[in-house]
Amino acid sequence: MTRQELINSIRNKGNFLCVGLDPDADKIPKFLLEEEDPIFEFNKQIIDATAEHCVAFKPNNAFYEAYGLSGAESLEKTIKYLHINYPDHFLIADAKRGDIGNTSSMYAKAYFERLETDAITVAPYMGSDSVKPFLEFKNKWAIVLGLTSNAGSSDFQQLNINGKELYLHVMETCAKWGTKDNMMFVVGATKAEMLTKIREVLPDHFLLIPGVGAQGGSLKEVCKYGLNKDVGLLVNSSRAIIYASSGEDFAKKAAEEAAKIAAEMREIIH
Repeated sequence: MTRQELINSIRNKGNFLCVGLDPDADKIPKFLLEEEDPIFEFNKQIIDATAEHCVAFKPNNAFYEAYGLSGAESLEKTIKYLHINYPDHFLIADAKRGDIGNTSSMYAKAYFERLETDAITVAPYMGSDSVKPFLEFKNKWAIVLGLTSNAGSSDFQQLNINGKELYLHVMETCAKWGTKDNMMFVVGATKAEMLTKIREVLPDHFLLIPGVGAQGGSLKEVCKYGLNKDVGLLVNSSRAIIYASSGEDFAKKAAEEAAKIAAEMREIIH
């Protein structure tokens, strides 16, 4: 998906919501465990219920890898279902890959050619040769970890290096390897006030913002500091939506929660 197509989707739908598909067999409704593939059935119903209220979906690989081969099959079935039924939704593989060049190239092929996702999250710690292979695919995106919302982010990301926080050094440097058309950055919603500094150096890039909802991030604060002329945000919510209910009405409640967030977004950007 191109940058302009993503912007058009956001404008047409009036929201910038990304629904995280993080299925946990211990949390999904118990009656689904009787299905042949409970993970896929859960995802399918969540997708069908929330698609009209979001512009993107983000399966987190860990929640599939934990179940071995069957989890990998559930992920592939989920992605195939999205391609067939919701091809206009932006599809992010939350895999946090990043390795030496030839390894990153194979990761890029796996997600961009085999699974045909639009984007993949990338860890930049190993430098340019761990990121650049993901930028060689037309209309695909590398979403680079910038400033994450976990408590441990202060261990490294917020270190002051020559008068500037390390995360800003990383984001500014990575931005030179790509463009606003093929690179986004992850910025945790719980770090909303830091978006002011980020927008000073990266005014035009899209930012993927996890942490709204269950992790305590504020949508209004994120928008206050992070919106740009193209909206420039994809705000992800996972647990608050997909686990809004553990009963037979789980899909209906997920839709209601997604609709509520989308309505708040629509009010902010219109």
